[in-house]
Amino acid sequence: MIDEAALAGAASNGRIKGAALDVFDHEPLRKATRSTNWKCSAFSHCADHTLDWLDNACVFFIEQFERFRKGKPLLNVVDKKLGY
Repeated sequence: MIDEAALAGAASNGRIKGAALDVFDHEPLRKATRSTNWKCSAFSHCADHTLDWLDNACVFFIEQFERFRKGKPLLNVVDKKLGY
């Protein structure tokens, strides 16, 4: 658990050099948060590391590539306007 405002302040005033976070109080990050806080690195969190995650990721990639190659809509497209 972390106080995001305190972390941003510590990064902004040079008390710390940065931080790596994967979860935030509000997701996706709001524009004001993205523009003021982050000398810190923000990582998307990942809870898919099951025994078969790599096989599943490869199968999904191949299916996505086929969709792309055939001009079909891709699945799970990230909407950058939402801040992801």
